[in-house]
Amino acid sequence: MTEKKENLPVSPPLESTFPPDTAPTICRANDIGSDKPSHKDRQVIPLEIARLTLPASCRLSLNRCNLPTEALASFAFQLDPRSLELDGIHSLHHGLFERLDEEPDPTARVSLFRRHMNACFMLDAPPEMGLSPSVRVDRSRMDYLCLLHGWMFSAESREGAVLKAWVESRFGLVTRYHCGMLDALRQGGETRAAFEHSVAAGLYNASALESQLDLLYSWGQYELGRRHPGQRHFTLYRGLSSLRTNLPRLDDGRQLVELNNLSSFSASLERADEFGNIVISCAIPAAKILVFPGLLPGLLRSEDEYLVIGGVVAVRREY
Repeated sequence: MTEKKENLPVSPPLESTFPPDTAPTICRANDIGSDKPSHKDRQVIPLEIARLTLPASCRLSLNRCNLPTEALASFAFQLDPRSLELDGIHSLHHGLFERLDEEPDPTARVSLFRRHMNACFMLDAPPEMGLSPSVRVDRSRMDYLCLLHGWMFSAESREGAVLKAWVESRFGLVTRYHCGMLDALRQGGETRAAFEHSVAAGLYNASALESQLDLLYSWGQYELGRRHPGQRHFTLYRGLSSLRTNLPRLDDGRQLVELNNLSSFSASLERADEFGNIVISCAIPAAKILVFPGLLPGLLRSEDEYLVIGGVVAVRREY
């Protein structure tokens, strides 16, 4: 299959304006931008707005990547994103990435990734995973592809719960919505317990599903860099039934919102319109894209669907 390369518009650069600051906080000024915008389209963002992040109740104190949760969940991250790397993945799978570096053909790189995934997690050999053909429930097909197919059928499925729980574990962003608003993590409650039950059922007796997702994310980031070199933002769209938020509105009309820890977006405005009477657009940092169209051609037919990791972002209401 010939892979179609997306030509997505790059959002105009954003800039914050404030003097250098060495205070131990989520992002220093020189991590976000300078106080002298060099592009006429850059918007001046006040310091207190740039540093807005998710409330403490929606963040874990620890995660498994190279930035603290407070930083990667902040609006500052959208202003000037940084690469996100999960702990130990590149060192553990360095052989795969070395072979990928030598392969110019995206289709061949997909094949390399799938063979490596199958070998590492024994996805083609259920008995070697310890699975018996006589078990009541066959778990041999519960792999990363099953999770993605389940999400694309319904983000509120059991597979969707596993994906959201993986984001909690790796990036420290607490799931706030799954089959309805969830109780606060520290308070427990029935909705949180039901979510955690779905996660446990999805992970039970599977072949290191969370580690499979670690490698999927890391490879997806590698592929984004190879296919769209230098592109740090992608303009994507999402359909909503309502747009309620207590966060401020920017001078250019964009609204700050808090995304759930994992959400679906589309590269197509028309496609997003099918999922709500309100359509928003957003400059999504490439580092927060888990899956994108064309990543696994022939295996995922996602109607231009992107899986996006959450945080505070500025969105524009299209209609």
